[in-house]
Amino acid sequence: MPRCIVTRRVHFNAAHRVHNPKCSDEWNRKTFGVCNNPNYHGHNYELDLSVEGEIDPETGYVMDLNGLKELAQERLLQHLDHKNLNLDVPWFQELIPTSENIALVCWRELRAALPAHLTLRLRLWETPRNYVDYEGA
Repeated sequence: MPRCIVTRRVHFNAAHRVHNPKCSDEWNRKTFGVCNNPNYHGHNYELDLSVEGEIDPETGYVMDLNGLKELAQERLLQHLDHKNLNLDVPWFQELIPTSENIALVCWRELRAALPAHLTLRLRLWETPRNYVDYEGA
C-alpha cells in the first residue's frame, strides 16, 4: 500500500528557565545565558506532529488529523499551554526544559497513544528561527 506522512501543527505558550541545579549559578549563567533568567522567560511554541503510515483504502487517511489534534490536546497541550514548565509540569521536575527535552517528552506522551503501525516525528519550533526534530530513540 502507498505510504504518506500527514502533519498537524499545534501551538502552546509556556515559560521556562534553562537551569541545571547540579551546577553553580555562574556555570548556568555562562552556559545558558539569557535563557537562565531566574524570573523565567516564555515562548510561543509551534509543534508539528507528523504521522507516517499506509493509506487506509477504506478512509483514504493515514490518520484522521482531527483525531491527532484531539490526542495532542489531551496528551500534551492541556499540560503545557500557559504553564511554567519548571514549576507546573511534573515531566520537567527532574528534566531541564530545553527544546530538545520538550520534544522528547511530547514524542513519548503522544507515541503511547498512537497505533503501533504508525511512525511519529515531531518538529518543535521554539522561535521562528530555531527548531528541534525528534523521531524517537
